[in-house]
Amino acid sequence: MMTRDQIFEELKRTMSETFEIDPSAITTEARLVDDLDLDSIDGVDMAVRIQDLTGKRVDEKDLRSLQTVGNVLDLIENMLLD
Repeated sequence: MMTRDQIFEELKRTMSETFEIDPSAITTEARLVDDLDLDSIDGVDMAVRIQDLTGKRVDEKDLRSLQTVGNVLDLIENMLLD
């Protein structure tokens, strides 16, 4: 089982590579749209990456509720615990 810190590091690495974001900008408080300039297409990519990481499909309702990197981290952590 990964720790929250390990999940965050993996999430940060994945977001940095996938969306070409400076890793230092990826904090738990960073807002996906306002701070990191992610759009709905990026949301689909994010869902695929979360699915790769957890081995589970992301519920569309959950995906739409994500506002911050911290929300994504919480979602992944909860999916890994299920």
